[in-house]
Order: sequence, then structure tokens, then C-alpha cells
Amino acid sequence: MARVLLLVLAASLAALASSKGLPVLAPVTKDTATSLYTIPFHDGASLVLDVAGPLVWSTCEGSQPPAEIPCSSPTCLLSNAYPAPGCPAPSCGSDRHDKPCTAYPSNPVTGACAAGSLFHTKFAANTTDGNKPVSEVNVGVLAACAPSKLLASLPRGSTGVAGLANSGLALPAQVASTQKVANRFLLCLPTGGLGVAIFGGGPLPWPQFTQSMDYTPLVAKGGSPAHYISLKSIKVENTRVPVSERALATGGVMLSTRLPYVLLRRDVYRPFVGAFTKALAAQPANGAPVARAVKPVAPFELCYDTKSLGNNLGGYWVPNVGLAVDGGSDWAMTGKNSMVDVKPGTACVAFVEMKGVEAGDGRAPAVILGGAQMEDFVLDFDMEKKRLGFLRLPHFTGCGS
Repeated sequence: MARVLLLVLAASLAALASSKGLPVLAPVTKDTATSLYTIPFHDGASLVLDVAGPLVWSTCEGSQPPAEIPCSSPTCLLSNAYPAPGCPAPSCGSDRHDKPCTAYPSNPVTGACAAGSLFHTKFAANTTDGNKPVSEVNVGVLAACAPSKLLASLPRGSTGVAGLANSGLALPAQVASTQKVANRFLLCLPTGGLGVAIFGGGPLPWPQFTQSMDYTPLVAKGGSPAHYISLKSIKVENTRVPVSERALATGGVMLSTRLPYVLLRRDVYRPFVGAFTKALAAQPANGAPVARAVKPVAPFELCYDTKSLGNNLGGYWVPNVGLAVDGGSDWAMTGKNSMVDVKPGTACVAFVEMKGVEAGDGRAPAVILGGAQMEDFVLDFDMEKKRLGFLRLPHFTGCGS
């Protein structure tokens, strides 16, 4: 009898294992005109990645009818769980049981939003075993319909946005539900060439590097689906910037792909500028060339003649910036991530002061990390374990390798 029970249990476990899907792989491309990142979605259409976006939205397909989702349904409530600033407050009114669901997708660059119905579409990608694509797959996705005017300032040829935030209708959660995989995604944003997004967990690529990946807790911030982490200190050339841990904890650190630079709240930005310029001025004593400041190019304050900046494998020869995150590790940035070319002959420090935010205002993040500061890092967003893994790839290994 015991042997029969063991055989039944083994068969049940085998069936359970076989019902679990494989992670889903999609290539990531950087648009040079906007510094935004896109993935192919289906039939030649591409969507812009928004790591802080709660929805998947696209311009409407002509023959695609709206999904029959009542305004009062849990799915409709999910679609409106995180309204964008300035968008109408969703309301079902008195006919809530008969009224169809209306969502309010928003453009992450312009902030504009529009009302739209929900519709069923597909995400055409490949499954992966962590080393290579395995087979093509069409993942069913519920998206919000948007008018073409909402595409303003997005890359040419894109038809909408794929939200990657920690919300029920973001792309990672939908892939997890449909494919029976983990609510987790890996992202490697490219400086040039191809990057990669993998939805559903491991095994992770680049095992020779990712086995030693550092992790820091993902922090929830009330009213926002965006991914936040905690920062203990900021260092420039291993010297701590005079900003208290309390100031950094007030508002937290948000990850964003809508900007190619870091935004710092004023009480963080002014001490950082002082520390960076001091460290840069001290570099010639260690053999670095003398950096020559040039007229600033908005929105940047510190800009330099590229001919006066040396180059090494880490990009421009400027002071390294380290973000000491919760968990004891450093998010280290060389000139490759801390500088941005703004025009021929001019490069600027990719840190900008937030506008319209008072120093110490906890309603705003202390730091917003932009897309350029995540490039050529392997980032493991694990919403189930509430942690973020991060690893800088060696200079000889790009995201597409």
C-alpha cells in the first residue's frame, strides 16, 4: 500500500512540475532619440518599458472588441488601483453593474492620460531555459486601449507602454499568472545593441556572474506601485557625501526608466555636487587629466569638455559614485553610468536637481535612479521575495552576449 501511495505521489509531483511553464524572453532595444527602451510585443508592434508603470496599454486594434469587464469587477478595480497624477478619478456611478470598465493609461514621459476600455491581446515572445530560447509562445495579456495622441514623445514605431511595476495588471504579473511562473523579472538594459527582459524567474543567464549577485530589499511605498529600495549613504571615490541616512530614508529611492539620468532632491543634490567637484579636482594628483568645465546644457549643471576627460574601460575618467544600499552592498557607477554625452564635445554629470520639491519633502523620493544608471547591469526584480538583485556585467560582456 505504501508503495502505491509513493507512486501516486511521484506521479502527482511530475504532473505538477510539467504544468509549470518556462520563463518568457524578449529582446530589449534602446531608442537613441528618446533614451527609452522597447520590447517587441506582437505583429511588428513594440511597447516602451516603464519600470514604474502599473498597466500595459496600446493604441486600439481596429478589429479588437473591448473585453466584457464590468466597472465593479475586481479586474477593473486593479486597472484603476494607481491613478496617475492629474487623471480623472475612476467612478462607476449608479449603474456600476452594467457599466463597462474604463481605465486611464498614462504616458510616462509627458504625464498625459486618456480614458480607454480594456481589451484582450497577446505578447508574442519565446520561452527560455536560461541559456537560449526554447519555443515561441503567445501570452494572453489584458491591456488598456489608448488614443494615438498618447504616444507623444515615445519612440517612433512604438504603440504603447508595458508597465513593469508591482501591480496586478503590470506585464510581469500577467505573464506569471498565464504561464504559471514566478512574479519576477530580470532586466538588462543595453547601452547599445540588444538587451534582454526575462519574465518568470530563473535559471538566470550569465551563471558565472549571477551566482554572486547582490540583493537588497524592495520597499513598498503607499499609493505607488513603483519599485523602491533603501539607501544608507552615497559615496564619491569612497568618501561619504554629507547626507544623513535619515534624509535618504525620507522618500526612499525609486527606480525609473523614463529618464536617462538621476534626479536628486535638493537636500541630497547640493552636497553631492560639492563632493563630486571636489573629487574631480583632486584626480590629477593620481594621474588623471585636468577636466575643463564648459557651459552647462540643461537640465545638467556640471558639464565638461570631453577632450579634457580621460577614458578607461569604465567610461570617462571621473570619480566613481557608490550607492550603499540596504543589505551592505554598493551600487557602483563609473563614468559609463554617471556621465551622459549631450552634444559633440560635451559630457555632463548625469545627476539633476528635482524641481518643485522642497528639501526633505518625504512625499517625493530622495533619489530617482534613471535608465542610464541601470544600463549593463543585470537586475532581478523578485516581487515574491520582495528583493532586487543587481550585478554589473564585466566590460567585455554586454547584455546581448
